[in-house]
Amino acid sequence: MSCRGVFVTGTDTGVGKTRVAAAIVRLLREQGIKVGAYKPTASGSEPGPNGPVWRDVDELCAALGGEFASAAVCPQRWRAALAPPVAARDEGGVVDGRLLRQGAAWWRERVDFLVVEGAGGLLSPLTDTETVADLALDLGFPLVVVARLSLGTINHTLLTLEAAQTRQLPVAGVILNQAVPPDPADRSWQTNPTELARRTSLPIMAVFPYDPAADLLRTAAFRRIDFAGLSATKF
Repeated sequence: MSCRGVFVTGTDTGVGKTRVAAAIVRLLREQGIKVGAYKPTASGSEPGPNGPVWRDVDELCAALGGEFASAAVCPQRWRAALAPPVAARDEGGVVDGRLLRQGAAWWRERVDFLVVEGAGGLLSPLTDTETVADLALDLGFPLVVVARLSLGTINHTLLTLEAAQTRQLPVAGVILNQAVPPDPADRSWQTNPTELARRTSLPIMAVFPYDPAADLLRTAAFRRIDFAGLSATKF
């Protein structure tokens, strides 16, 4: 059994990867595609009424309509808001690289398309010896790069794309997302899309200015993206 998929990565933490990944899941489900969501490991929990809560994991589970257990969506979770291997050591544990891959393989027999969301940026540590890029290379899915729509994003985005190219990782394109209210003095978010487009041949798939109440699934820019057609790769 095999499935197609995309790997949602970012130029940094807090750029909106989960927002994008969850919206992709919901869009594909709306299109009648049997889809799964997988976040190999997560760190940084919040206290909840019944114990720690990982909001990213909960958002992905909700996008799946509660069809799958959270342990399948994210099998390795850590409380400290640190890089996963550091957070794991903080609890006397270790991120299991083999489980990262087994967790993805679990979905192959159950779905036709898998949306994977990495932790942090492309070169963020995933285990004591591996980065997010190493897992992305093994899975073979094209990257959807979520970038911050603010000053500095040109450098961060081009570095991420260069790192992907160096590792021969396929990139579907870039989504610019304004995750926090813009600084009134920062006009770069208005020029970022054009300047990035001048410096890369990869598509700027969509641009989302800050609007915490907006549902990406209901925006024309998001619905125009053929996520199902991005991946011919069979994992």
